[in-house]
Amino acid sequence: MAFNKPDRVSEIAIEAGVDKARSPVLSLLLLGFLGGAFIALGFLLDIRVSGNLPKDWGSFGSFLGAAVFPVGLVLVVLAGSELITGNMMSVPMALYAKRITWKGLLKNWVFVTFANLIGALFVAYFFGHVVGLTESGPFLAKTLAIAQGKLEESFFQTFISGIGCNWLVCLAIWLAYGADDVVGKILGIWFPIMAFVAIGFQHVVANMFLIPAAIFAGYYTWMDFIANVIPAFIGNVIGGAVFVGFVYFFTYQKSIKDKAKRKVS
Repeated sequence: MAFNKPDRVSEIAIEAGVDKARSPVLSLLLLGFLGGAFIALGFLLDIRVSGNLPKDWGSFGSFLGAAVFPVGLVLVVLAGSELITGNMMSVPMALYAKRITWKGLLKNWVFVTFANLIGALFVAYFFGHVVGLTESGPFLAKTLAIAQGKLEESFFQTFISGIGCNWLVCLAIWLAYGADDVVGKILGIWFPIMAFVAIGFQHVVANMFLIPAAIFAGYYTWMDFIANVIPAFIGNVIGGAVFVGFVYFFTYQKSIKDKAKRKVS
C-alpha cells in the first residue's frame, strides 16, 4: 500500500483546508448534515452492538462497540462530507500557511458545526426515538450509561478529554491523507478512532447524537447538553488545531515552502 510522507501529508491537509474554507455555504450545510449523520450512525451501531452483551464481558464489550464506531468516519472521508472535528485540523493549517483568512475559517466552522448538529439530531430523533433503536431494553440502558458518563465530567475534565479525542480523530484524518488507496485509508482511520471511543474521550459531534438521544427518551435536559458540548468543542479545537495541525505545520513548513519555491522556479 502506497503512502505519503508527513511533509507531503502537510501539503495535502493545507490544500484540503483551503478547499473547505472556500466551499459555498450550501455545500457546507449539505455535506455537514451528512457528516453529523454519519458519526451518529457510527455511534448508533456502537450502541446496538454492545448494548446487550453479557455484563461479565467487562471492558471487552466496550471494545467491540468501539471497533464498529469508526464506520462513521470512514463514511465521512470516503463517501465525502464535512465534519467539524476534522476541519479543526485542516482549516487552521491553511490559515497558518496564510492561504485563507480568519473569515474563511469562521465561515467553515460555524456552518459545518450547525449542519453537523442537525445531522446528529436527525439520527437521534428519527432512528433513535421514532424507530426506538436507542429506547428499547438494554439499548436504552447503554445509551443512558454512556450519556451519564459524559455528563458527569466537570467542565475542565470534558475540556481535557476533548483534547485527547480530537488529537486521535485528527491523527486518523492525517493517516487517511497519507494513504493513496481505499484499504490504507480505512486502516488509517480505524485504529485511532477505535482508540478514542474505547478510552471514552469527548467528541462534540458524537455527543450531539448521544445526549439528545437520552433527552428524547425522557432523561436529562438541553441545558445538560449545552454544558457538555461547549467544553467538548473547545477541547476538540485544541486537540485538532494545536496538537496536530500546528505541530505538523510548524515542523514541515520549511519543507513546504522550499517545494513551493522549486515549483515557481
